[in-house]
Amino acid sequence: MPVTEVTTDAEALTMTLTAEFPAPIERLWEVFTDPRQLERFWGPPGYPATFTSFDLTVGGRARYHMTSPQGEKYHATWEFLELDGPRSFTVLDSFADEDGRVNEELPTSRMTLVFEPTATGSRLESVTRFTSAEALEQVVAMGMIEGTTMAIDQLGRVLEGLRAYAQGKGTQTEILDDTHVRITRLIEGPIDLVWRAHHEPELLRKWMLGPDGWSLVECEVASEVGAKYRYVWEPGEGIEGERFGFDGEALLIEPPRRAVTTEHMTGTDYPGTLNDLNLEEEDGATLITLFIEYPDKETRDIVLATGMTEGMESSYARLEGVLAAV
Repeated sequence: MPVTEVTTDAEALTMTLTAEFPAPIERLWEVFTDPRQLERFWGPPGYPATFTSFDLTVGGRARYHMTSPQGEKYHATWEFLELDGPRSFTVLDSFADEDGRVNEELPTSRMTLVFEPTATGSRLESVTRFTSAEALEQVVAMGMIEGTTMAIDQLGRVLEGLRAYAQGKGTQTEILDDTHVRITRLIEGPIDLVWRAHHEPELLRKWMLGPDGWSLVECEVASEVGAKYRYVWEPGEGIEGERFGFDGEALLIEPPRRAVTTEHMTGTDYPGTLNDLNLEEEDGATLITLFIEYPDKETRDIVLATGMTEGMESSYARLEGVLAAV
């Protein structure tokens, strides 16, 4: 993980994050000052950031929001106080309403990002200064340390490029915490086509099959928020296993980049999950990132032990063949 340390200092009223990257400081400066690159990592898993304005001048402002899996938007604003490219910049970081007005009921902080060269690349030091110990305690209680750490840990794939980051690795499963898992797979194909393959029944039936010998025999897709979906699989002749299915509801649909659904195993009382699908395209390839939220650690471990990763890899490998023929 790129983040090497996160500390808080109640006397100095600061939170300091340090991270190491195999990239020059000029590249770090570029991704932090280009809103299209910045929004690819700034929000933690499940809360991607969208920058709606970005005036990179002293006194200028940037506005952004993070969107939850349920579609709730949390707004914030930066005011650029100091710019010293490519070495550092400082912003006044404030919570805001949907019109960009600062929310005075929540803490405003001063954040300085410093980029320093190292023998292997560069070091990021982010120092956030608060106006009081109560403000520092408040944002820590809101999960700022965990959220910022997970956000910065996503920066590596932006710096490296999606192909270098994921090429040849197949389906990767990462345990983020007791209830969250991240699954990634690079697919050769444009984002629009990958989105269609996840939302058009005729394409889904060709690839979302799991191990060889299984068929997707029922495929009802949720095409809008609030709509229900249902998938049913069954094994072919001579294949071990029993017919099963999943059903759920669409909570968020933002074509062609994000879809959030609930998921429940049909006909059982097993606890359900929250599935957050994100697509990102670069150089003709699309990175699929699926964040799964489980109700507890036990359920997470039971599901992972079923061979889920291997089954998904079989499906994704089949998907590439389907896309090549479309």
